[in-house]
Amino acid sequence: MKILMMGPPGAGKGSQSAKVVDHYDLPSISTGQMFRDAYKNGDPIGIEAMKYIKKGELVSDDITNEIVRLRLSKNDAENSFLLDGFPRTVAQAAALDGMLTKMGTKLDAVFNILSSNDVLFERMEQRRVCRSCDTTYHLKFKIPKECGVCDKCGGELYQRPDDTLESVKRRLEIYETKTRPLLDYYDKKGILYHINGMQPFDNVYNDIELVIRDL
Repeated sequence: MKILMMGPPGAGKGSQSAKVVDHYDLPSISTGQMFRDAYKNGDPIGIEAMKYIKKGELVSDDITNEIVRLRLSKNDAENSFLLDGFPRTVAQAAALDGMLTKMGTKLDAVFNILSSNDVLFERMEQRRVCRSCDTTYHLKFKIPKECGVCDKCGGELYQRPDDTLESVKRRLEIYETKTRPLLDYYDKKGILYHINGMQPFDNVYNDIELVIRDL
């Protein structure tokens, strides 16, 4: 099973992806997480990527395509995976098609999680992430037991640099101009499924699972 999770920033695709990955034991391929990990490790590709991310910009295609290509070449991604955060442009989608063709496979489903801009702004402005284990919290909907401290590992919670108001506005602008055209791209392939992301978390997941069961 090979799945792509799409949606505007803050729609909840990362949280839904994590649950799908856990339930179905799928390899997770999240470009955002890979870039953040590379940055923490002092890897040049992560340092370069973070220059774009901090400004709310898309990381260049050559860097993004290469990190995905390397990840897809690993044995655990041969038969199944979930993509989160890639592709984000039609050019990247074409590059992904080329990678999958070389692997002799293709995507089974693309989920597009829908949400209003007002909700997206609130979710991202109040989102906090653990520096140690990357667990995500929300200051209104998923509040940590101790302010600024991760329930899971005790790590420090922080606001990602791309979750500030100006960065969020820029990310949504980029989504509308560069990423939204991907919906037509995958709709024409007959593998696009729209999911109402305004529902409670479990309801969103249940809608995703109904599609997965029929794949």
